Amino acid sequence: MGGTGAAGSDLLVVIFDTNPLWWGQQEQAAKKQPAKNKQTGVTPVTECLEAVMVFLNTHLMMRPSNKIALIASHTDDNRFLYPRQRGNSGSPSASATGGVVTEERGSVDGRYELFKHVDDDIIEEFRSLVNREGGAVAGTETLLAGALAKAMCFIHQDQKNQTAVALNSKHYCARILVIKAAPDTSSQYMNMMNIIFTAQKQNVVIDACVVGNQSSLLQQACKITAGIYLPITNLRSLLQYLLWVFLPDAETRRSLVLPQTVNIDYRAACFCHRTLIEIGYVCSVCLSIFCAFTPICATCHTTFKLLGPPPAKTKKKKRPAAPGGILT
Repeated sequence: MGGTGAAGSDLLVVIFDTNPLWWGQQEQAAKKQPAKNKQTGVTPVTECLEAVMVFLNTHLMMRPSNKIALIASHTDDNRFLYPRQRGNSGSPSASATGGVVTEERGSVDGRYELFKHVDDDIIEEFRSLVNREGGAVAGTETLLAGALAKAMCFIHQDQKNQTAVALNSKHYCARILVIKAAPDTSSQYMNMMNIIFTAQKQNVVIDACVVGNQSSLLQQACKITAGIYLPITNLRSLLQYLLWVFLPDAETRRSLVLPQTVNIDYRAACFCHRTLIEIGYVCSVCLSIFCAFTPICATCHTTFKLLGPPPAKTKKKKRPAAPGGILT
């Protein structure tokens, strides 16, 4: 699955949905099935995170120049689990973005040092995210749009670094994989669409692996950016889907038979109430969508002329004829 050859560089940014409400519901459902809990002894979110770590290590193993990043999308924050954040700035450390370990860490269990470096950082950051002070859930919506924006900024920064070291841009590939759990929120529709079209312009592929409800926003994102949208129902098979479907790069996928999304929900969200609608009113100037007619666009403040009904045609009355058949 090398695709572009040994000189290529493939940056993979994974966004992992860590919505505590959704994963808490899954854990409560798992407790009702004691037979399955005896086999693993771990929570669903921990089991999925371990599958993600194996997937990231496999991506690094495909090519020495491959790079990875993992972002946790929470209800009140989006945090880089890998690379580690530099202080309190929230930006990742540039020295950890590549496949070369700059910090000396010995492996005591026989693992490759790079894999141990990645796993330890992810586990430590995830534990810090879960056990942070004041960890009360501030909302119920996953900040997916913010996580995608962080991923695009990270890719843009890496592209600038690639130009600085004079690497061949033709062999550079960047893609985003979203592992979505919580339901969609139409309030993030506009931000999501802006990010999706930015990714399309930058040739960044967005893939989606949905472990919960269907996501119409991610369906459109995968369709626009030529990515893969795959819903799964069994969390235990997450690693198999990640390795067989999402591990190949964009060029390798042309030679594979991969699942395709048949029915895509193209509904848009209105700008006034942020609800998904099928029929609405579109501003002819800024293309804003509204669920009800308004004489003034709330986005660009354009005033529309109200055209009244067309004037009714009056029938021409015939003049009465004079005696002898001559009209007067």
